[in-house]
Amino acid sequence: VTVTDERKAVMDFSDSYATGVQVVIVKEGSDVTLDNLGEKMIGTQRGTTGYIYTSDDYGDDHVTAYDTGASAVQALLNGQVDCVVIDSAPAEAFVAANAGLTILDTEYANEDYAIGMAKDNTALQEALNKALAELKADGTIQSIIDKYISAK
Repeated sequence: VTVTDERKAVMDFSDSYATGVQVVIVKEGSDVTLDNLGEKMIGTQRGTTGYIYTSDDYGDDHVTAYDTGASAVQALLNGQVDCVVIDSAPAEAFVAANAGLTILDTEYANEDYAIGMAKDNTALQEALNKALAELKADGTIQSIIDKYISAK
């Protein structure tokens, strides 16, 4: 899961095993920037951290949630939204598959992925952190990220 301050209040986390990056997809030649994002209509995938972050930052009246990332990108292509905020790996795939789209150079948000657990379960937390350290050291985590998270 993504580690957030709200989640930290009700659960503990393992060490981070990966970092996610939220980016902004726009039409080529668009005037959308991170500085004026709050003045634009933002498309996101429903229930994702991109939706949570943009709704918190700019309010629900500036964010339209779609059932899939592909639907949000289609809305951008159709002119229904000015941009799409989504994880970098799918963003790269959507831009590669749709002429006329690009990703802003500046990242919208970085987030740590970790395993969530009940608060104060230190034995489980220590066991998970030990296992994660071993999986990082032998390259297993990176191979999983390369296979399932990377858009390349």
